[in-house]
Amino acid sequence: MSARQLLALWAGKITAKVSLLAGGRGSSLPGRVALRFCPSIIDALAQEMGTRVIVVTGTNGKTTVNHMLTTLFSSLGYRVVANREGANMASGLASALVRSASWRGRLDSDWALLEVDEASFPRLVPELRPAMIVVTNFFRDQLDRYGELDHAVELIRSTLARLPCTKLVLNADDPLVTSLAFNNHPALFYGIGAPVRRPLQEEGCREARFCPRCGCELIYLYYHYSQLGAYRCPGCGFARPAAQVEALEVRLTNGHLLSRVRVGDRMLDCQLPTLGFYNLYNALAVLAVSWWLGLAPERVVQELSHYLPATGRLQHFWHGDRQVYLNLVKNPAGFNEGLRLLGLASGRLDVLMALNDNEADGRDVSWIWDVDFESLLPAEKINSVICSGRRAADMALRLHYAGVPTRKIRLCPGLDQGVREVLGGSARVVHLLVTYTALWPVEKLLKRYVREEGSNAADLSSLP
Repeated sequence: MSARQLLALWAGKITAKVSLLAGGRGSSLPGRVALRFCPSIIDALAQEMGTRVIVVTGTNGKTTVNHMLTTLFSSLGYRVVANREGANMASGLASALVRSASWRGRLDSDWALLEVDEASFPRLVPELRPAMIVVTNFFRDQLDRYGELDHAVELIRSTLARLPCTKLVLNADDPLVTSLAFNNHPALFYGIGAPVRRPLQEEGCREARFCPRCGCELIYLYYHYSQLGAYRCPGCGFARPAAQVEALEVRLTNGHLLSRVRVGDRMLDCQLPTLGFYNLYNALAVLAVSWWLGLAPERVVQELSHYLPATGRLQHFWHGDRQVYLNLVKNPAGFNEGLRLLGLASGRLDVLMALNDNEADGRDVSWIWDVDFESLLPAEKINSVICSGRRAADMALRLHYAGVPTRKIRLCPGLDQGVREVLGGSARVVHLLVTYTALWPVEKLLKRYVREEGSNAADLSSLP
């Protein structure tokens, strides 16, 4: 490394240590400092990894897929560099690499597993030179930062064209994702092979109504949610490709997702100890990556069976004998899936919805009007909905127009007050649906009052 790159590395590592001592997470600030000293620090450290880099991108599921991969690889004895906190822009990637490097700039790791923000993808991925790229899905998300969806997809497509040897792991059920497979680019597909949700007539496709290649309207045989399903174009023949990793016979039992999964020509039983239909897609992406790397799918399924979610990805806590779930929501597709989980809960619910409009959330919160509160929020099962965050009043107004009785809506802009209110309710199940910059503060507050699933912390059954 050059003298300037070493100086940047040392500045980043010192910042990381100070940040941790001050009670911070060190997920972005060390990288920001290192990049200020040397903008090429990511490129310099990535060269230490060679091609032993796997990148995960897409709108939803990046953090969970990367967390699953990191947990799996670590359990198999691999030394891993990862941006575990979900900081997926340049500063977050730089922080992960800086913290893992020695003071001489060496990265003594087997793999770098990095999730990358879609808007940062064109700039960062050529520097990372990954062996494999996973693309989860594409949904509308923060139009004030990403622009229109087709523009974001085109930026990723043009970047991939510059990486002809990189393997692609693609969601077969998303036509926008499968459109990235072109020419002789090595690609492997994963998906869900049969309808497991609702008939097609009950909900129209929200994103990809038209063929990404010729513009004709797509015909769907079935879908799972939003535009994910089995599609074909009557104009050019573009269609859902055959998936090498495919889930069949999906069912939900006692809070677990169960499925038969075909990996190549092998059939396996897969059990995920979590709710959230979208988590099945995340697990399939992990199985696809693992299979392509030659890992035994039986071992992967075994590890997935006791997976603990990353922060805010349907994270499970206990407050006395009450179940508490923390879930990140940041766009209409993700929020809709979060609302469907409320419908699956038995008994009554207390709910907190925290809406922020900080830069990382997106300044424009009009997307909440595209969330299907009218049909997906089970108002008859809700004791109360606490609206919190900087735009709490906007959320309360949206719920009012969705038909939620005014007596059930409570306005608590302060996150601390909102968390106390929702945990002080009477329902046996509590769901907290929060946007990005509310996630870490809410999780920190929760950990004061409740016990996380899988932890040995004391059970605080009442609030202080």
